[in-house]
Amino acid sequence: MKHVLGVCLITFVLTAMTGAQDPTKPMRRPGITVQMPSSSQAVEMPEADKEDVTVVSVTADGKLFLGLQPVELIALSSLNEKIVYVKADSRTTYQNVLAVLDALRGRHVVLLTAPTSRVPEGTITQPYGLKLKLGAE
Repeated sequence: MKHVLGVCLITFVLTAMTGAQDPTKPMRRPGITVQMPSSSQAVEMPEADKEDVTVVSVTADGKLFLGLQPVELIALSSLNEKIVYVKADSRTTYQNVLAVLDALRGRHVVLLTAPTSRVPEGTITQPYGLKLKLGAE
């Protein structure tokens, strides 16, 4: 019995050590998971992973999220942030994305995309995106 407990304890410690966050890789920020489109014009956007940025997510079925909270389209027009990151699912309708962009008129908008090259599964990559400015300030 002691042998089994010892093996379990060693396995637990080794698993915890190998699963620890690598300090050279960026931390993943919690958010709504969407299947983002890719673009050959996209560039790395490391600032999109910071905790204090505003991210609007559009899911495949058209639901909107501000960070992790569900939000209505009308609420997006009252945001005070100057830069807003939009993460839209590639399966959502173009009309859903246009409605979000229209609600964010007058702000700098960054459309986040998937990396242009295939990365191995399980690796952490920087967010990619395209910067847009909608309307006049």
